[in-house]
Amino acid sequence: MFPGGGQPNMQQLLQQAQKMQQDLAAAQEELARTLVEGTAGGGLVKATVTGSGELQGLVIDPKAVDPEDTETLADLVVAAVRDANESAHKLQQDKLGPLASGLGGGSGIPGLPF
Repeated sequence: MFPGGGQPNMQQLLQQAQKMQQDLAAAQEELARTLVEGTAGGGLVKATVTGSGELQGLVIDPKAVDPEDTETLADLVVAAVRDANESAHKLQQDKLGPLASGLGGGSGIPGLPF
């Protein structure tokens, strides 16, 4: 039951919602600034993405470059980017998951992948 006749205090609810929205925006900004790395081929290819999943950098060790086999290099690049994006997704869950659950559920926020 809510105090005062069973009705929630709308001002208090609005303040809580506004704070949660601010916390979510701050967490999203932090994700956009945080860099995570993924690797493939034992470190021959390294991809760096932001916590929000934007590719920022790609480093390819010269040993990974075989002009006769560019398909393997392409596979390594894809694997490194996927690895980095998996790390970014985990970071998103760590940072945004508690906020999303506070708003009534994990998938209640449009645009969040969980």
